[in-house]
Amino acid sequence: MLNALWNPTVVGEISLPHRLAMAPLTRSRATPDGVQTELNAEYYAQRASHALIITEGTQPSADGQGYPVTPGIYTEEHIAGWRKVTDAVHKADGRIVIQLMHTGRISHPDNTPHHRQPVAPSAIKPAGQTFTPSGLQEMPEPRELSTEEVAATVDDFRRAAAAAIAAGADGVEIHGANGYLVNQFLFPSANQRTDQYGGSLDNRIRFAVEVATAVADEIGAGRTGIRLSPGNPFKLNDLAESDPHELYPHLLRALAPLNLAYLHIGHGGDEELLFTLRKLWPTTLILNRAGADIATRAKDIEEGLADVVTVGTMALANPDLVERVRSGAPLNTPDPATFYGGGAAGYTDYPTHAA
Repeated sequence: MLNALWNPTVVGEISLPHRLAMAPLTRSRATPDGVQTELNAEYYAQRASHALIITEGTQPSADGQGYPVTPGIYTEEHIAGWRKVTDAVHKADGRIVIQLMHTGRISHPDNTPHHRQPVAPSAIKPAGQTFTPSGLQEMPEPRELSTEEVAATVDDFRRAAAAAIAAGADGVEIHGANGYLVNQFLFPSANQRTDQYGGSLDNRIRFAVEVATAVADEIGAGRTGIRLSPGNPFKLNDLAESDPHELYPHLLRALAPLNLAYLHIGHGGDEELLFTLRKLWPTTLILNRAGADIATRAKDIEEGLADVVTVGTMALANPDLVERVRSGAPLNTPDPATFYGGGAAGYTDYPTHAA
């Protein structure tokens, strides 16, 4: 069954040598200004044998930052930092796309360079706390974006996509999942707008479609992917999905004509919805079935439910995961204490099986 993982494929304009890819993983190891360093380049290059690396969420603007020391891709310094990463990955014969993540209301002023109030579709405070440089703090009520600011945010994504390509990335992934800004526009639990971005299904999907259209127009549809988390039962980042069986098929029908390189689904456990979306999506479907073993993920490819699969913590703890899976070698155990922030420990020091 694992043989299904090893067939080459083409995702948009990106040729992949096999189908076991690396999922986006926030690691919070950029500089305070959001610049990637040689340490980040080493981390990603170590994992270049994955079919495709989808990077950690990267803010397309200062307003888009939600967590401390996460990377940006909207200044010349950011481009130069990411160039170190992409050069190292390409030298190791890998492929890499930068995930564009605007966190919206899941933020805190202490985590952003300008220390302003977070922005969102509506001024609805998310429940819960978030990490800040001074410890856990309650997330504040966000400021509602004006209609003009929504359009400006679409342009932020467009410019960030261009910057990612200038930094040497093979493409970008739009983060439309996990309760962040694009996802916030989709559901009334975070979006109670009365303009053209709120209310009806067509209005609530408008921002996602405009962002995808802008990015595809800027860098090419064949280098543009989008990540969604349909049917999420856990209210990720306090986002309740009120009508997922109606909304997500509607969204995919609107996105399909763009002919994007791929759709990346973070599976929430709703198999019926997953099957529906698989039938609707016209190009590559990348599936992240969190917590599943490799055999289960390979079965998804074999049965046609996915074209490519991504792995998260397994990739984090095993720089040579592809080689280990091919040979049947045991896997390293990830250390959750080192997931976020810090230096090389728990980042670039996981041993290879050969070592």
